[in-house]
Amino acid sequence: MEKNTVWAISLSTVVFVGFFAAQTFLFPPKAQEQNQAENQTEQNSAVVENEAGKAENSEGSVDSSETSIVATENSISESGEEINLTEENFTITTNKVKVTFTNRGGDIVSYELIEKDDKGNLKNRDVDTGKGVELIENLSDKNRAFGLSLGDATKPIINDIFTAKKLGDYSIGFFKKFTSKNADGTTSEFTLVKKYTFKPNDYTFKLDITIDGDENFKGLDLGGASYTLRTAPQVGPKYNPKVDRYEYRELVSFNGEKVKKTRLGTKQTKNYERDWVWTAMAGKYFEFIVYPENKNSMSSTVVYNSEIEVGESANAQVKMTRKATDSKETNDSYYIYAGPRNESELKNYVSEDKNEWGLSGVHFNESLQTSGFLYWLEVILKFLLENINKIVHNWGVSIIIVTIILKMALFPITKKSLEGTQKMQQFQPKMQELQAKYKGDPQKLQMETAKMYKEIGYNPMSGCLPLLFQFVILFAMYNLFNNYFEFRGASFIKGWIDDLSVGDHVGPVFERGLPFLGWNQIRILPIVYVISQLLFGKITQNGGTAAAGQSAGQMKMMMYGMPIMFFFLFYNAPAGLLLYWTVSNIFQLGQQLVINKMMKNKKPVLVKSTNKNKR
Repeated sequence: MEKNTVWAISLSTVVFVGFFAAQTFLFPPKAQEQNQAENQTEQNSAVVENEAGKAENSEGSVDSSETSIVATENSISESGEEINLTEENFTITTNKVKVTFTNRGGDIVSYELIEKDDKGNLKNRDVDTGKGVELIENLSDKNRAFGLSLGDATKPIINDIFTAKKLGDYSIGFFKKFTSKNADGTTSEFTLVKKYTFKPNDYTFKLDITIDGDENFKGLDLGGASYTLRTAPQVGPKYNPKVDRYEYRELVSFNGEKVKKTRLGTKQTKNYERDWVWTAMAGKYFEFIVYPENKNSMSSTVVYNSEIEVGESANAQVKMTRKATDSKETNDSYYIYAGPRNESELKNYVSEDKNEWGLSGVHFNESLQTSGFLYWLEVILKFLLENINKIVHNWGVSIIIVTIILKMALFPITKKSLEGTQKMQQFQPKMQELQAKYKGDPQKLQMETAKMYKEIGYNPMSGCLPLLFQFVILFAMYNLFNNYFEFRGASFIKGWIDDLSVGDHVGPVFERGLPFLGWNQIRILPIVYVISQLLFGKITQNGGTAAAGQSAGQMKMMMYGMPIMFFFLFYNAPAGLLLYWTVSNIFQLGQQLVINKMMKNKKPVLVKSTNKNKR
């Protein structure tokens, strides 16, 4: 290996190691930002004056310049007696989910996916716990799933204890009476009701929210808002963003025609002004989608929150505000999808006969992550993968077979490209002669070069076609493998690649991570990929297709530097993607050996033909 090439590779390695080191040590999380987030949470706990003039904690109450609302301390039974309520949990279980509620605020504190396949295995298993995936994370006393704030999104959730009543196997209701002191000095009462209804075989449930006031009640207007509904503080299951850099959380909003997806950094709160039909907080494989039955009742502003409230884990929460109401009784309904972010489930909400709620045209499938204009290619690749997997019953083997099919399909184009490159290699001396002869006349050099290409039947663009096709396929594969739900938890080889949706691993887990890089596991696939790429480059060079002169150094940089760069970039990439890439390299390496042999046999003929053209 030449000295310049060694320097180039060494510098590339230093740059990437330096990048990760700088990211880890030079830009650590600032304690000040975390303190600001904690202070903001504390400020949200306001204090109001009660009827006796005493101050009381306002969790569950709202205080504004116009109206003050205080929850009643006790509940009234059907016989008219006061009941002292205590906090309790309630559970509803369907064929798909097990949901746990608390009567404190009438909120959800656990949402476990329990659906099983034909063999009795969990479809959505948490890799770490072995149980069903828990979709609700980062719970605290001040933030629970589907909690309500009276007023806008800056107000704290209602923290009072509600009366709970089971309404059937798949339905439960919570209600609480509040006293409202109006701006004109009068008082009135209203009852806040939350009713959850589930279906046995559907991930979507219905949340009905009712505000039922007495004869003096003049509606609920707290600065232009009546109440704010929120999703869970974080979409489960838990993950470590420092280790799994391919996991993410994003706000998804659909206006009936187009979908908007936004990712927010840690410890931020941002308002998004955009008309929406439904909005969602989505992870890589699971999501919450909130679809209000009456979209006109909702504010166009949704709040995306990624503050840190529990430990070191950031929230990923969306808050939606209901507009002020002047009615004595207000009834709102929300359809909430809480489940896998996969096409097989989400496409059911396009047609009313596919889901148990009869929803039609809501297009929850628009929340899926796709590569845009290459979506058609993803559909083809998924079709191949799914049908092959029905035969082999192993997603890793399916990836290998699809890779081989793609390489064989592209072989004619690859062969033609390499033949052209080989032919051009034989005319390097003439090319160098033209460059020297027309050194000061670029236009003449271009004309003579084009003339020579025409004589020998060489198309300069032919060498780009295979690379272009491979890049397009790789781009589609990257998005597909990084988001394809069926790869989650899919094992290829036990003990090595147990989950195609994350990186492979062998040996122990390093709690602190490797110095500078932060990697906490040893992975084999990235190493195999680098070796296969280097071997392919070496064989290509030995096959006589390498460039000469100044371009030779650039080609060597590409041959040695790029694989090492990709090694760092894709070290934690999903094993499915690296498996495709590695198998592709190995198969192409074999193809290259065959093509080199074919080119070697054709060389005498091409040289003879060239000499004839020269004469």
